[in-house]
Amino acid sequence: MPHYTYDTSTVISRGVISLPDSFLLSAVVLLELMASAKDASQQKVYEKLYRDYRSDNSLIIPVAEDWLLASKVLYWLGQGRRRSAGGRLLRLKPGASQRMALDALLATSARRWKATVITENWDDFKAVQRYCDVRIIRGSDFFK
Repeated sequence: MPHYTYDTSTVISRGVISLPDSFLLSAVVLLELMASAKDASQQKVYEKLYRDYRSDNSLIIPVAEDWLLASKVLYWLGQGRRRSAGGRLLRLKPGASQRMALDALLATSARRWKATVITENWDDFKAVQRYCDVRIIRGSDFFK
């Protein structure tokens, strides 16, 4: 059975409430959701999700190798930006490097589980995919 995980952009933009049986929850997405929770009650919902997915071993938690590969992906992406800018590494928009780091970590850890990432953030995941053999699907295609 194929496994799926949602990027944070998918959870937020689609207001995802129910999850498919083959769903794996990413600890990276949980971090982003909990950090942006609107109140304590929403945080409790995310904490319950954590406990539920952790207890049945369907929580994707990045391991050391995922962190290492994510750092390499970020390096390679930076080198590509440097080449396209004629040797200068142009400054990213505020928050872009943090988002990209989390996307790379989500992708590398999902890859280890052979899970497909469903995302609304297609361009960033497509860039990561050049250096990390992760399966990705646009949210618009997945939710047809």
